[in-house]
Amino acid sequence: MVKPEPISSLSLIVPVYNEAERVPALLEALSRVRWPAELTHMEFLLVDDGSTDGTSAILEAWCQQHTSFHWIRQETNRGKGAAVQRGLQMAVGDAVGIQDADMELLPSDWPAMLEALALPGMGMVNGSRYLPGLYRPLHSYRRYVANKIFSWLTSLLIDIRITDMACGHKLLRRDLILSLDLREKRFGVESEILIKSARIRRNHIVEIPVHYFARHQGEGKKFRTLDGLGILWKIIRYSLAPLPPSALRYRKQFKA
Repeated sequence: MVKPEPISSLSLIVPVYNEAERVPALLEALSRVRWPAELTHMEFLLVDDGSTDGTSAILEAWCQQHTSFHWIRQETNRGKGAAVQRGLQMAVGDAVGIQDADMELLPSDWPAMLEALALPGMGMVNGSRYLPGLYRPLHSYRRYVANKIFSWLTSLLIDIRITDMACGHKLLRRDLILSLDLREKRFGVESEILIKSARIRRNHIVEIPVHYFARHQGEGKKFRTLDGLGILWKIIRYSLAPLPPSALRYRKQFKA
């Protein structure tokens, strides 16, 4: 029987933009997570994407008191994808995760995702807000339908059943995510990560259920209808465009 491959180090990238009301709760939640004993190194890369509402001062003060947290400041707002790419430049962990700052997705789900990534042959874990097994509050049906359309189209184009392509909780082995040569600057980064990863190797992605507490635009939700239309194009683009040379080189090691 093939044994799991425990993850020994983790870099968690947290893109943050104007979340002064919510980020204190996120930081406290991250500090309370019961991480697996196998983790010998953890770093939390808080990428402040040009915040203007006091978020920066909160992050800076927290990082001064917690050595595993690092504040990375971008002077202008460039988007979630750009923040993820900035965090990747600093990441040293064997695994790299992405945690949204708005507390829609809970940090307490990371240990389960790390356990799934340790399964033999796994390269990526995709969180799913729609798989059964967890209690979740009800939320916008229109948003649910839109995501189902995104996930159905993604599944059709890459020939893998995906239940939640837009979920922000994504965990990858570092060598895999670096091979993707990420280009997306905004919310399309979720589809870029998932589709490129799936096209490299079909059977190295697993989905697990995650907790979800949705908020709407009146509560600071930054995703807009135009972003959704853009993601439809990104799904088609990354499903059909050639993979970057770095991704092809990464795939070769599994065909030897």
